[in-house]
Amino acid sequence: MIKQTKFRTGVLILMIVLAALSRLIPHPANVTPVGAMALFGGAYFSRKYLTFLVPVLAMWFSDLVLNNTLYAQYYDGFVWAGDIWVYASLIFIGLIGITLLKKVSVKHVVLASLLGSVLFFLVTNFGVWAGPYSVFPKNFSGLLSTYVAGLPFFRASLLGDLFYCGVLFGTFEWAKSNWSMLRRPVQA
Repeated sequence: MIKQTKFRTGVLILMIVLAALSRLIPHPANVTPVGAMALFGGAYFSRKYLTFLVPVLAMWFSDLVLNNTLYAQYYDGFVWAGDIWVYASLIFIGLIGITLLKKVSVKHVVLASLLGSVLFFLVTNFGVWAGPYSVFPKNFSGLLSTYVAGLPFFRASLLGDLFYCGVLFGTFEWAKSNWSMLRRPVQA
């Protein structure tokens, strides 16, 4: 049982790391696996601390690579301070995965993905508004303006979350049906 749990956990970690690394491949803007990684971890990790740790570390590492290679001209430091809002979103989306995806089904995954996308949009755009480089005034009108300005990016983010949820959840459910080592061990 311990061997099975370790194998399953290793496969889950590998899938999340591969999803994070897919951010390094050219893709349409904002069509990324960010929310899907957190939901996937929330749904499947038996040890709940991994729900938060693995997606955040995978995201941090892919950010580290992107921010210091492809986007190096835009960043003074090693990482961007505003990323804290993204990482906080991942933690909250992981909680959505834990609560809504106790039973994985297409309906539950789509609902969790939609909720996660909305949460990510609200939290990260709040972070843009609250941050030191915001061009919007620090009042309610400025916050609303930030959300309106973020709307064009929301559609792509939503599509990315839905697509990558389909890939991650679909692949793992298919693999579970073919390899018993990936099924959650039954407690005696």
